This record gives sequence, C-alpha cells and structure tokens, in this order.
Amino acid sequence: MTTTLYGITNCDTVKRARAWLDEEGIAYRFHDFKKEGVPEAELDQWLRAPGWEALVNRRGTTWRRLDDATRNSVVDTASARAVLLANPSLIKRPVVNWGPRGGVTTGFDAAQWKSHTV
Repeated sequence: MTTTLYGITNCDTVKRARAWLDEEGIAYRFHDFKKEGVPEAELDQWLRAPGWEALVNRRGTTWRRLDDATRNSVVDTASARAVLLANPSLIKRPVVNWGPRGGVTTGFDAAQWKSHTV
C-alpha cells in the first residue's frame, strides 16, 4: 500500500503538502474529495484514529457557514461522520494515510511528517 493524500486540489495547505512530498521524493496517490468524494470506509477508520475531533476543521469557512444547529450537533463520532460526509470541505486537510509507514495524520506539519518518511 502506498501513501495516500486526501484533500481538495485548490486548498493552499494541500498544495504545500503535495509540494513537500514531491521535494522529499515520496510517492503518493492524491484523492480529491471534490472529484472522488469522501471514502466512507476510510472516514470510519479516521474517526477511530486520529479521531473525530482532529478531523473536524472548526477554523475554516465551511464551519462558519454551517447553521448553529448543525454546528452544535457535532458532539461525537456519529454526528461528526454525518456532517463530514455532507460537507467534505469540513475535513481538516490534508488527511494522509502513510501506508506501510503507518498511521494517519491530519493537517500539514513537515516535522511530524518527517517521522513518517524514515
């Protein structure tokens, strides 16, 4: 299994992450949420680890655009799953499945990522 980077093509953080992977010579597959959708089986794994709190981007525009009732309803794994499937842009990007290196990370942190490439 290879490294898979999940995100949205026009996201600046995803662009930086892809550039970093390219610079480091790390082969990866890119999965675009907008074009390919959110893979439910993978989402279920991500909800277990790193967890729903790490996946829900509460700082982004998508979160702010949600109505109060929807925002207030995100309180556990099941409610987060429903909102993330309905609003893929709400997923903190990028999500990276490091494959044989192990683990899944959210967001871009070059120092953290370096530990997955050794």
